Amino acid sequence: MLSHWGRTDTPKILMDFQPTEIPDVVVIRPRVFEDGRGYFLETWEQRKFAAGGIGVPFVQDNQSRSVKHVLRGLHYQVSQPQGKLVRVVTGSIFDVAVDMRRSSPTFGRWVGAELSEQNHQLLWVPPGFAHGFVVLSDIADVIYKCTDFYAPAQERAVRWNDASVNVRWPLPAGAEPIVSSKDAAAPSFGDAECFP
Repeated sequence: MLSHWGRTDTPKILMDFQPTEIPDVVVIRPRVFEDGRGYFLETWEQRKFAAGGIGVPFVQDNQSRSVKHVLRGLHYQVSQPQGKLVRVVTGSIFDVAVDMRRSSPTFGRWVGAELSEQNHQLLWVPPGFAHGFVVLSDIADVIYKCTDFYAPAQERAVRWNDASVNVRWPLPAGAEPIVSSKDAAAPSFGDAECFP
């Protein structure tokens, strides 16, 4: 029987789950099937993600479009923490997760990964982390699945350039990111509300 991708066999689409230096944050590399027409990949499949250690329900999908050097973050929610599965459908970003869990051995540390329409990678940012990204391409369309609903009263942020966290944003020398007034006024890591 022919599948929608024109194959006579049903391929086993594999996903590679690679923990980062903070093991709870995971880079997911889906298998991409390409031919002269384009490509096909699975970006989320419940059973495969559960087998890869990410067995969570998602309740909300978000999408943003940003121009080059826009920096969004570092955002998180208290009381209703969100896990986020982030991917890029147009352009490229440098995506960052900061551990906000006081009980964690990696509290205050960050990891980052480039996500792009070319590499098709996804980043799993679990609850308990602040999240942000900077756009590397002229335009980037970012989609992310969330494990809890957006709750404005629970929203918190850490200043993107906090010296104690020291995220190394890959901006050209002399380039300043474009940030919202709200993000520019975010508290330092030392003043931020953290998780137990």
